[in-house]
Amino acid sequence: MANKKQLHKLLDKQIIRFLLSAGVGFLVDVSAYYLFYHNLLARHTYQIFSFTVRNSTASLAISFSLGVVVNFLMTRYVVFTESTSSLLKQFMRFASVAFVGFFANLAIIKILIQEFSIYPPVARIGAILSLFFASYFIHKAFSFSLSLRNHGAQHHNESGN
Repeated sequence: MANKKQLHKLLDKQIIRFLLSAGVGFLVDVSAYYLFYHNLLARHTYQIFSFTVRNSTASLAISFSLGVVVNFLMTRYVVFTESTSSLLKQFMRFASVAFVGFFANLAIIKILIQEFSIYPPVARIGAILSLFFASYFIHKAFSFSLSLRNHGAQHHNESGN
């Protein structure tokens, strides 16, 4: 019984729910990245319009997009449930943050692969982990229009602690 109560108390914390939500998105992203990198995109490079795109970059674009959709849905319905912004507004903001995050991920992956010779799927994991905390605060304040300051006090008062 005590373990159930502790688990409920832990899951009641927004940062833990965000970690779980991001974890599901992470698993979708990394699994898709691995699948595309090793199985579905067999060539080393691709011509997309007039650009030559590496397998690792194309795999990142696809896996990242899948991860963003899953992460948004989990974050909206599990983490920041008190947000009153419209679904479309939340998604547009979430997607714009993710768009910037994509290029941050791409830069980190490029450095890890080309400068440190790290295996691309491992580099992908490193990039995701390096951006986790910034993502939490940006999505809370910007994507879901929630105060960074007041949530802890409100939650403390609501739970009767």
